[in-house]
Amino acid sequence: MPQHIIRNARIVSANEEFSGTVVLQDGLICSVDRSDTAVHEALDWDGDWLLPGLVELHTDNLEKHLSPRPGVLWNAHSAMTVHDAQCAAAGITTVLDSVVIGDLDQGGPRCQTQHTSIAALHQCRDEGLMRIEHLLHLRCELSAPDMLEVFHQYAGDPLLKLVSMMDHTPGQRQWRNLKSYRRYAERHGAYSDAEFDAILAQRKADQQAYALPHRGVIVQACQERSLTLATHDDTLLADIAQAVHEGVGLSEFPTTLAAAQAARDAGMAIIMGGPNMVKGGSHSGNVSAAELAQADLLDIFSSDYVPSSLLLSAFMLSALDGWSLPKAMRTVSCNPARAIGLNDRGEVAPGQRADLLRVRMNRAGMPTVRETWFNGERAY
Repeated sequence: MPQHIIRNARIVSANEEFSGTVVLQDGLICSVDRSDTAVHEALDWDGDWLLPGLVELHTDNLEKHLSPRPGVLWNAHSAMTVHDAQCAAAGITTVLDSVVIGDLDQGGPRCQTQHTSIAALHQCRDEGLMRIEHLLHLRCELSAPDMLEVFHQYAGDPLLKLVSMMDHTPGQRQWRNLKSYRRYAERHGAYSDAEFDAILAQRKADQQAYALPHRGVIVQACQERSLTLATHDDTLLADIAQAVHEGVGLSEFPTTLAAAQAARDAGMAIIMGGPNMVKGGSHSGNVSAAELAQADLLDIFSSDYVPSSLLLSAFMLSALDGWSLPKAMRTVSCNPARAIGLNDRGEVAPGQRADLLRVRMNRAGMPTVRETWFNGERAY
């Protein structure tokens, strides 16, 4: 690979911000200096920020392309390449594509796309069609009867880096508020009271039959394979206690301040959604990301369902008391990378993989990705 020299950049390292020069060679960062360079071929970034490439642990963005409208399924390879381009444009250089296994809606789009999406992930990677690096995150719906069968098919997948355990049974965790759950359930059409009550009864029956047995199998399988394990929508202190007993390292989207504090006390990393930060609160009525950040109970941001929210949420976070831009950027780069054992990326530092962003603040006060560099080459 050719050498690239970037000068006149506003560099954000793990702990500080300064103007300087970065040299890239063979896909790695060779040097980071506070001085300028007289090399004629150097790329002048005109004072723009030079940031580490973003690391995304949980995005549902692929789902939007696999099922763009109710009842419509799209070609998985087409969906994957467009999703890849959107992530690169948003500054994401490593993404764990979230695939839900176990569909609470029998015959729903998730059960129809789980296999094709994973196949497309592998094929697009193998053919060199991706702009950035894509890995796999299996989201396991514990109360779904068919979940384990699918999990066993992919537990040994070499791209699998994260497994999360979910339970979306109404009446607890994310859906404690049944009115909020009903609004969500009726997003594609209304139910009569009798129909809605029947759905609630079936969801609770499935939870009683499957959730705990499935959870035990998932935990054991992840321990045997040394896979990073996360819990989802922790709400009660008992949720965290159970996760700690199982050796879970990540708490995804805790719904209460008490659960987040318990996760911190137990040494678990806390993940919150970027859209929660950008929109000023949870769409489900749960604790806000800003509230957790102000209590210093936030370690990682996920873009969830909007790739562009990742960078914006980090800049919004940097404006809060106790947060600097370097600290905020760690929530979308170094911290998520280290949480899943990726130690070769996430920082602007010598020896790290040359995944970088060129970012400028526009007149509307929004950070804008001008360039995305992956493995020492421009990807966007």
